[in-house]
Amino acid sequence: MFRRFALLALLCLAVSPATAQAAAPVAGIEAPAPAPRPATVRVSLETSEGAIVLELEAERAPITTANFLRYVEGKRLDGIAIYRATKVAENFGLIQGGVRGDPKRVLPSIAHEPTSVTGLSHVDGTISMARAAPGSANGDFFITIGDMPSLDADPSQPGDNLGFAAFGHVAEGMDVVRRILDSPTSPTEGEGAMKGQILAVPVRILAARRVE
Repeated sequence: MFRRFALLALLCLAVSPATAQAAAPVAGIEAPAPAPRPATVRVSLETSEGAIVLELEAERAPITTANFLRYVEGKRLDGIAIYRATKVAENFGLIQGGVRGDPKRVLPSIAHEPTSVTGLSHVDGTISMARAAPGSANGDFFITIGDMPSLDADPSQPGDNLGFAAFGHVAEGMDVVRRILDSPTSPTEGEGAMKGQILAVPVRILAARRVE
């Protein structure tokens, strides 16, 4: 899953006073207004470990956000669990939760929104949809701890290169997310790639609600 990781350098450019003066706006000419921020929706997950507030990309990832909101507004996430913690390194990995195919909770699968279309990326604190084949996501999601660009869509790669559908980020409660990542896992539970990644004591989502 984590097949490539890039180290990004930050380049700081110093601006001299002369340059700053030359770049000053001309009197009587207004600077162009900044582009409006894409519309988002906030959702609070009240968990047994504390609150996690999500900011969902209603404008940039409309299909995936609308799907998650259907689960929230139908109270289908109330009482479910965050059941998986994949810890790759200190403060690096992901946690996963959802309905796990419960027929009383699961809604029809949705169309896949790749990051190559939405312009989003799997950076630290991103919420994204768990899936098998593209277009199979429904009510299971994960949150990343650390930047994971390898989960983004990459059309240059062979096979299933559509990545996962990122659709928001954690606005508050990353301390709770990291605490869940550090929780003990069962060495025997889980199948395939998930073996040894199932939480010994699942973290319950007591309630999921929109934050107005």
